[in-house]
Amino acid sequence: MAALGGYHAAVTQHPQRIVVGVSGGSGMAYAFDLLETLSTTDAETHLVVTAGAKQVIPSEGSRTVHDMIALADVVHDDRDYGASIASGSFQTDGMVIVPCSAGTLAKVAQGFTDNLVSRSAHVMLKERRKLLMVVREAPYSRPMLANMLAANDAGAVIMPASPGFYHRPESVSDLLGSVTARTLDHFGVAHDRSPRWKDDDPTA
Repeated sequence: MAALGGYHAAVTQHPQRIVVGVSGGSGMAYAFDLLETLSTTDAETHLVVTAGAKQVIPSEGSRTVHDMIALADVVHDDRDYGASIASGSFQTDGMVIVPCSAGTLAKVAQGFTDNLVSRSAHVMLKERRKLLMVVREAPYSRPMLANMLAANDAGAVIMPASPGFYHRPESVSDLLGSVTARTLDHFGVAHDRSPRWKDDDPTA
């Protein structure tokens, strides 16, 4: 323990914790893919699904919000400001918002915390933790571009839901895996979700 001004601060170990916020943009398949991949690792996932996301999920396939919830270790109500992840004293390794809607992007960029997703994102920024925002909309309006720059300047990473093609994807799953892999790399989570550029080429 380290002494701080006469007090002893206990250093507690915690499992790798990643907050996953799902907002109401199109691209729920990215959220499902990330959660499915994380469920195969030792990382502890804390999931928050906004009201908007709950409306979008059934419109993009046969899976439900209950299917999404089943993939997480801990689930929080988006209206619960007393949740553990609403406080900076609760240790996490960062947060991913996937998909990140234009509205959620604006809230984070401007520090507007009207739900648990935007509040948790604010916590990540103020505590200097990782915050990845997987934006899935096209084309980008000027306000969106300005908000991306503001969020970037505040410490977030803007990760457009833009799969790569160098690994020669043969399915939608391969495309989703490209974005999931890049996301998990930022958190140091070991995975084999997608091939890496020239990773098997000793001359690269």
